[in-house]
Amino acid sequence: MNPLAFLERRVQAALETLQAEGFLPPDIALPRAAVEPPRDPAHGDLSTNAALVLAKPARRPPIAIAEALAERLRSVPEIEVASAAKPGFVNFRMAPSFWQRQVPAVLEAGDAYGRADMGQGIKVNVEFCSANPTGSLHVGHARGTVFGDALASLLDHAGYDVTREYYINDGGAQIEALARSIHHRYLEALGRAPGPMPGGLYPLKELVPVAEAIAARDGAVWAEAPEADWLRLFGDEAVAAMMDRIRDDLLAVGVRHDAFVSERALVEAGRIETTLALLEDKGLVYEGVLPPPKGKPVEDYEPVPQLLFRSTAYGDDSDRPLKRSNGAWTYVAADLAYHLDKIERGFDQLIDVLGADHGGYVKRMAAGVAALSDGRVGFDAKLCQLVSLLDAGQPLKMSKRAGRIVTMRDVVDEVGKDAFRFIMLTRKNDAGLDFDLQKVVEQSKDNPVFYVQYAHARVCSVFRNLEAEGAGELGTNLADAPVALLTDPAELALIRQTALFPRLVEAAAAAHEPHRVAFYLHDLAAAFHALWTRGKEEPALRFIRTDEPDLTRARLAMLAAVRRTIALGLGLMGVTPVSELT
Repeated sequence: MNPLAFLERRVQAALETLQAEGFLPPDIALPRAAVEPPRDPAHGDLSTNAALVLAKPARRPPIAIAEALAERLRSVPEIEVASAAKPGFVNFRMAPSFWQRQVPAVLEAGDAYGRADMGQGIKVNVEFCSANPTGSLHVGHARGTVFGDALASLLDHAGYDVTREYYINDGGAQIEALARSIHHRYLEALGRAPGPMPGGLYPLKELVPVAEAIAARDGAVWAEAPEADWLRLFGDEAVAAMMDRIRDDLLAVGVRHDAFVSERALVEAGRIETTLALLEDKGLVYEGVLPPPKGKPVEDYEPVPQLLFRSTAYGDDSDRPLKRSNGAWTYVAADLAYHLDKIERGFDQLIDVLGADHGGYVKRMAAGVAALSDGRVGFDAKLCQLVSLLDAGQPLKMSKRAGRIVTMRDVVDEVGKDAFRFIMLTRKNDAGLDFDLQKVVEQSKDNPVFYVQYAHARVCSVFRNLEAEGAGELGTNLADAPVALLTDPAELALIRQTALFPRLVEAAAAAHEPHRVAFYLHDLAAAFHALWTRGKEEPALRFIRTDEPDLTRARLAMLAAVRRTIALGLGLMGVTPVSELT
């Protein structure tokens, strides 16, 4: 059961009654009643702002609507108190039985707890990470990688049909530079030392075994061959090797993509030409001259006729060039072709997870998706701000020369996958994030991942203690436990927090904000730890009371519901819950 959805239905029914009685005008559309926990718990368990939303169209003071609404809702058995509050809220105090019955509902739902049907099977493509295959994933890729994977899990739990996708930028000058880098290493492997690596190439140690493998397989075939003979081959070998390494790095952090799409394959299949033809048919491609870039001296600007996409027709700041002066396609042209490919694969929503430096990309691609799909396909770009690496509060410089913490894998190996992922989700994606290597492994309440994991481990310890006391049978068949015995305010507060999980899933999925899961889990852990502490101080609140088996079973059922919810929330974040902490 979703308790907020239950109350929303009751509020909606009460509004319809008020309209049928003539208190609300018959010709206005009733808004969807929204119910949320109030910011101040002293105001009640839940609250609705329906009266505030209705005040203007109903031409009535919001407090008058709130009072009438509260009066109608007082007859609902599950509502203990319904009161109007200025400027127009209705606050609810729910009966203890309403919260108590959430416990067996969680246990009966099992791993399906919190699953929603809001997505209704809508096909969503979440494209994330998509690092250039020119080396290992570095810390700059880490946040978007974890964010994208957690967002995909969240959308899946909310009922969407989700595909995790990686776009391989395997075309253009960067891959040619990578091929030349391997050729340089190849000559070294043959003993034909070519001298220092030229500027503009990639002096990556990861390329050495690739070059050595080519030398072992082909001998000196490519040593004197013209570049045109080996450039494609060496580029292919480089991309394959780097993508293998990237996939290994992703697995280390628990990420598995469903699809890998090659930029070069799209280009060679003529997808750019197909895309531009489609846009041309819509009158959105023309030959024109762009104004000079803002902030650039006019004398440095040369007006050159270009092939342009009329993206301003869809809200962009300026039209976008599709071809460079040398006749090569621009990044915009290739990205439009890629997004058309996603549209034609049947996706209803496209989500691109990008680095903070891609802010200028958003409007142009939103315009492209709108133009290519005639507005049918939704588009959202999530920009992830940079991560500042710290070590015991001191900035940590990322330098290959320093030999420490350069790659994402380095950080994961040092702090562990679970701590790494959790901390990456403790801030909204567009806010900066400090990642302190010492703090994330610290066992203290100031470390959010430890705080939540400790709550799960403590619950597990209760069940272990139950077994140790020879009372393990009390922890079985808990869906039938007498939960009406859970009456202490701290117990009801913990159950209330547990019961908010289904709404958390819906709200976080709708906003594309997986960090909300981390915030929720912290609040749930806080409610649990508060009750644990009280049990230490007040023997009557201890979870195991073998002298009162019914009360023990009720509390164990509550704990089992909490454990289930923490595990599910951590699962959405890609974090493995632990049964004990060392």
